[in-house]
Amino acid sequence: MKIWFHCVEEPEIGGATPLSDSREVYKLIDPFILKRFAEKKLMYVRNYGGGLDLPWQQTFNTESRQQVENFCHTQRIEFKWKDNGDLRTSQVCQAVASHPITNEMLWFNQAHLFHISNLAPATRDALLSIMPIEDLPRNVYYGDGSPIEYSVLQEIREVLDECTISFPWKKGDILMLDNMLIAHGRSTFKGTRKVIVAMAEPNSRA
Repeated sequence: MKIWFHCVEEPEIGGATPLSDSREVYKLIDPFILKRFAEKKLMYVRNYGGGLDLPWQQTFNTESRQQVENFCHTQRIEFKWKDNGDLRTSQVCQAVASHPITNEMLWFNQAHLFHISNLAPATRDALLSIMPIEDLPRNVYYGDGSPIEYSVLQEIREVLDECTISFPWKKGDILMLDNMLIAHGRSTFKGTRKVIVAMAEPNSRA
């Protein structure tokens, strides 16, 4: 529920941590899109390894398939071991949420980041020319497995852009956020950048 950032070394160029108020995003999203996302939820799909994403051993910090399977069962994550030993996972998650203290409704997902439309067109076309869409390192679908329309993701990104603020990091800066009310990202940068992060107060509400 709480997240802190501390700038140890500011970047030469860029490297901001853009912020957006998830309450405002929720209010500005087209009601039709909001209803569809809330009802269908979202399915995040990830393919580990293959030379394009981190291997599952590094992500899960284990060489044991059984430990990975136990974690997936606990977290309600579907998994499939491929013939080459790589791993595919899929998980259905909420698209909106209510804040456990204020009860305010929030836009609470990463569909615009996980979706293939977030890749540069040349990169996207190159990947799809060498693999089926289900083998992409990361992608997201509606919770029933149907594809999310590119136009819908574009509308969502426009709202997020409208709600985003940004500032340049300076050495010694400290930022604390309510990690549900405020969404954050990271801009590209040049030079050395070191911003360390701490989190606390897990949301244990069922």
